[in-house]
Amino acid sequence: MEKNGETEYRKAVQEVSDRTLIESLEWMAAEEREHAVFFSDLLGQLETRTRSPFGEEMDAAFLKDLIGGSSLSLKTVDFARVKSLEELLNIFIGFEEDSILFYQMITPMIDDRETLARVERIIAEETGHIKRLKELAQA
Repeated sequence: MEKNGETEYRKAVQEVSDRTLIESLEWMAAEEREHAVFFSDLLGQLETRTRSPFGEEMDAAFLKDLIGGSSLSLKTVDFARVKSLEELLNIFIGFEEDSILFYQMITPMIDDRETLARVERIIAEETGHIKRLKELAQA
């Protein structure tokens, strides 16, 4: 999910000319990359740990599918059909909102305090992405 976000933000950079928008998209792509590294590391931990950081009730295979899945994906968007900058920004806002909902969904399942704190920081960062995208849409 995060890797997909990074890829699509970097593609969008090639399609726009506004310097402020380019800088924002590059910043968000870098943030998504950091999030992808965190979740990739977390998936690795699920493979090597006997106890999941998500708690006893969650099966590691289920979580690997959930975290590694692309159900919240920008791949389903046909960017060639996007007609305006506002429409593009709204698509990205929707993606960020979906990401937050996903993270909020898994948060109650996390027992490990360090993992929980990192996911909560990611939620705050995604909220910052939405704020920045909305500011760009109003500019």
